[in-house]
Amino acid sequence: MLQANDLSAQAAANPLLNGIVTVEKRVSEFQDEARQFYYAVLLSVCPCPMCGGQLSMTGPSQCLCECGNTVDPTIAFQLSSCCGAPLQRRTLHYVCSSCGRIVPSRFLFDERLFDSEYFLEKMRESRERKREAREEMLRTLLLSRSDALCLTETPDLESIPGLEMDLDAFIGSMPELSATGFVGKDAYRMETYRSAILEAVPPGCVIRFGAIPPIALDGRLDRARRFITLIFMQQAGEVDLTQCGENDILVERYETDSQG
Repeated sequence: MLQANDLSAQAAANPLLNGIVTVEKRVSEFQDEARQFYYAVLLSVCPCPMCGGQLSMTGPSQCLCECGNTVDPTIAFQLSSCCGAPLQRRTLHYVCSSCGRIVPSRFLFDERLFDSEYFLEKMRESRERKREAREEMLRTLLLSRSDALCLTETPDLESIPGLEMDLDAFIGSMPELSATGFVGKDAYRMETYRSAILEAVPPGCVIRFGAIPPIALDGRLDRARRFITLIFMQQAGEVDLTQCGENDILVERYETDSQG
């Protein structure tokens, strides 16, 4: 059906549309009057839950009382026909609070009911499209993969002229490396730290972690090494560690005769 504003714009060009514009306007006015009458009848037996005053419809399933109270009449005054339970509002419809069945609201003049089967079918179709797209992507990736490299014989360096000489020159240009180049001269030796801890904590005594004398010059590095050593010593049953506040640990040395 053509909209009233479109018909009005075309009425001057086509006199036959004048009558249709009048009919369209009358139908719209009749719908408004029927809606107002329908709401007036329903709300005549539905007083405001707060003050008992008269409610007036202000929107889709929304009422306003003179006292300022706003009410959803479907929730406040309607029960489900299936269980006789109050209704709960969803995005597009109302449901029975007991069994979850969709219940049409009496306070919606031209409600469009939620078609659960339609949306379930659309969801299934959407999942199917996503599954097909994922499978197609996997097939594309599999086809784009390079073949596996199978070496059936030992690589021959002489097959590429000059490769062997270039490799020798490259290796010869690298400086001589030693273990100290990676760990430094002050290498971490756990046995050294273990001996120092056993000497600092006599059997049966308890000492704070921070009171154990350092070994390395780097205080932060030394603290980390002492902690690592203590963890291994605890696993070996030589010491027991207990958290003390947020920044310290109590170290207890087991008695010699109690070690298994």
